[in-house]
Amino acid sequence: MAIHKPKQGFLILLSALFSVCNLWMIHAQVSIPAKFDGFVYKNSLPHADTIMIEAFFDPVCPDTRDSWPPLKRVVDHYGPRLSLVVHPFSLPYHDNAFVTSRALHIVNKLNASAVYDLLEQFFKHQEKFYNQQTIQMSRASVVDQIVKFVTKVVGDDSLSAVASSFNDRSTDLATRVSFKYGCSRGVAGTPSFFVNGFTLPSAGSALDYNGWRSIIDPLISAQHKSGNETSHFFL
Repeated sequence: MAIHKPKQGFLILLSALFSVCNLWMIHAQVSIPAKFDGFVYKNSLPHADTIMIEAFFDPVCPDTRDSWPPLKRVVDHYGPRLSLVVHPFSLPYHDNAFVTSRALHIVNKLNASAVYDLLEQFFKHQEKFYNQQTIQMSRASVVDQIVKFVTKVVGDDSLSAVASSFNDRSTDLATRVSFKYGCSRGVAGTPSFFVNGFTLPSAGSALDYNGWRSIIDPLISAQHKSGNETSHFFL
């Protein structure tokens, strides 16, 4: 059977495509942000013995909304033994995911203690920001609606600050960093969870309270066992 060698023109085209892809990868790389992405729940920063949960949430994703109550319950149950960080992750097929995620970054900048209040309000009134409900609205009208929605959570006196923050390049970039950070971790759907840096296999679906307990309880027990063995070693 005869083997046909690729034509020279095809090789040149292939080489050009590789060059373009390499240039795109170089320019697409994200500068390292000044601080770790995400919002720490109740300012419970991780330490050496903390079990670390990272959650990637889209504020207008129904599965994300359903996953929040059991996760919140389990984090409150274990207290300082758990640390939670939520990363906004804007799914492209939810029209208002980016702007609502940006609102979280804006509130984090203005009043960090109100971030989770706003997130819960987005979950509670999520249907207002679904694709179908806003399909006839301009982008500016959607932003204006979200500005008014946010000010009800953080206070009416913050209206001008919230509105101007949507023209602040830094909040736009912070929201992009959150998305790119999720992509760098292999996140493709919400909710997605990582425990102590390792991904849970149930991405895109809510995990109930008992499911969380079945994951966390053995880790707590392993910590206690490890601590006891260390104590015996030094006795």
